[in-house]
Amino acid sequence: MKEKAPRNRTLTLEESEIPLLKKEVLTIEDLSSFSEEESSGLISKILNKTINADLMVALPLLPDEFADLIIIDPPYNLTKSFGGKVFNARSEEAYDEYLASWFPLVCKKLKKNGSLYICGDWKCTSSLQRAVQKELTVLNRITWQREKGRGAASNWKNSMEDIWFAVKNPDDYYFDVESVKQKRRVIAPYKENGRPKDWEESDEGNFRLTYPGNFWDDISIPFWSMPENTDHPTQKSEKLYAKLILASSRPGDLVFDPFLGSGTASVVAKKLGRSFLGVELSEEYCLYAQKRLNRAEEDKSIQGYRDGVFWERNTLAEQKRQSV
Repeated sequence: MKEKAPRNRTLTLEESEIPLLKKEVLTIEDLSSFSEEESSGLISKILNKTINADLMVALPLLPDEFADLIIIDPPYNLTKSFGGKVFNARSEEAYDEYLASWFPLVCKKLKKNGSLYICGDWKCTSSLQRAVQKELTVLNRITWQREKGRGAASNWKNSMEDIWFAVKNPDDYYFDVESVKQKRRVIAPYKENGRPKDWEESDEGNFRLTYPGNFWDDISIPFWSMPENTDHPTQKSEKLYAKLILASSRPGDLVFDPFLGSGTASVVAKKLGRSFLGVELSEEYCLYAQKRLNRAEEDKSIQGYRDGVFWERNTLAEQKRQSV
């Protein structure tokens, strides 16, 4: 194994810890044995767990309407390898069929007053919208700046991704805007009677708390010097998911991620006092998730989020220190 640079904090799996991590991850055999119980008994056995299984096999074994919040980061319509398994790009019609094969089944797991977020890029976002609108009520589309990525010589660089926000009942859902306000730097501070107007002075600079919009330019993609980083090719940042979880769930609510990957949704849910459940096909990614969950027992920090406030990228001194 190639030795990492001293500042490279990317999570790795040591041979000695793999057997212990495997014991903490549920298998499809475990889920099958639990599924004969009543819904409440089943939930108690799978609560705060990661299930290593094919989603299409696991879904029928899970009770309906158990999740308060569902966050989905499915394969985009791109050819990409996930844990040695390749998802191949396909026509738009074929991708629509792919979504139709599992998305309605996932929606059945959402409570009547629950919320759902699903991630995508510009190539698949129209397919996502069509799929979501058939099952739920779309309330918004979040677009976030993905500052990491390759340049393009004959096209515009792809530096944005979408997250569709939808609910089962537009008259009954939870949303806490106060929990997701952003602390923004004040460029031209205005004073009234010699006092700051709608902003505050601090040792870290002049800032204003602002209501969040549906364009987010404060997200950092996990990279090699961040302790949350793994070798998963499309890992979402903890800060990104923290916004979704804080806005659309209460403490103690259950967050479900059917494409868990390296565990970001479950890890952030745990750090923020929510319950969680994740399903992931790759055993390697399940082990990454479990190792991150174990670390979250001691370290509940989320880069770019402190004292109940989200900070702009590169404005919080503590945020900078965490990546050194």
